[in-house]
Order: sequence, then C-alpha cells, then structure tokens
Amino acid sequence: MPSRTRVLTGHDGQRFAFDPGSFCLELLLTGGPGKFARHEILHTPDDLARWLADSRLAAVAPLDDLRIDHSELAAIRRFRDTMLTVAQAMAHGERPAAEALDVVNEGATAFPRPRIDPATGSRAWAGPVTGAQILGAAAADAIDMLTGPHRDRIRECAASDCLLLFLDTSRPGRRRWCSMERCGNRQKVSAYRARRA
Repeated sequence: MPSRTRVLTGHDGQRFAFDPGSFCLELLLTGGPGKFARHEILHTPDDLARWLADSRLAAVAPLDDLRIDHSELAAIRRFRDTMLTVAQAMAHGERPAAEALDVVNEGATAFPRPRIDPATGSRAWAGPVTGAQILGAAAADAIDMLTGPHRDRIRECAASDCLLLFLDTSRPGRRRWCSMERCGNRQKVSAYRARRA
C-alpha cells in the first residue's frame, strides 16, 4: 500500500508527522486496550468511516461507499487490540502468541475488490466496501508484514515515553524514532545538553 503520513498530537500538545509503515499498524492509532483506551476513537461505524478517509487504504483508492455494521466494528477493534500485542512482541524480538496469530488469520477472509472506474479510468473499490473487507485488508497486510522480508523491522519508538509502533521501511533499516521532528529531536536536544553539562 502507498505510504501515508498521519499528523498526530502528543500529550504535550505538539503536532508531528508519523508514518506507521503499514495499514495494520496504522490501525493501532485508533485506540486499544488498557492504557490505550483513553485514545479510543472507534465508538461507532461512522467513526471508523471518518478515520478510514485518511488511511493508507484510501490512498490506494477512495473509500466512497462504506457499509460497516456494529458487529464488524467490534471485530475490527478485536483485531486491532490483538495486533497491538503481536506488534509489541515482534518489536521486542519475541514470538507472538499462537492465539493472537489465529485472530490475525481469521480476519483474512474478505477483501476490498479493486476496479477501474469506467468514467475516469482511475482505480476504485467495488462498492459497497464492508467492515469485513476492511478487516480482511488489515489482516492480509499484517500477514504480509509478519512473514515478509521486513518482519524483523517492526519497531517501538526508542523514546522512553513513547509507545508508537512502526514498520521501518527505510533503506538502511535504522529508523529508531516515531518521528524525527518529535522524539528524534528531543533525543538530540537531550544528548546535546548532556555533552554541555
């Protein structure tokens, strides 16, 4: 899927650009279990539809005809919460739990179907795109990421107070920060002050 940068706002109010590197990791930005619950934004199917408008999936083709019901939203949230544990395990060099991988596999059943819009000649999704297809796209993306050549590049930001997860798609594979303009810059300033002291 095409790259897609999100503009996030940190707890300190600072806005910064963040590229999670994959659709399944982008979905983690919508909330989650435990300490991530305070960031929950997927309360209704309409919330998910609004969030998807700026997603990597919408960068492939516009998501104009979405049909997401409450049970599909619940399944997407379950996948997201499970994907968080999978990505954290991978980022720390651990093997994800088999039950968690089962949830990922179970999600990959339906997929958005691409088509060429006869009126414009551009890429589109055959509508309606359902919540099950959104889940399938996220699960397929997760399977590709977890079995592909960059599976050892799932990272957690190196800042001690940041928990953002991303896929390091940089050529050298040395990305350490969620964003150079935020955590990377704070680390540089901290290191500079330490040297001056």
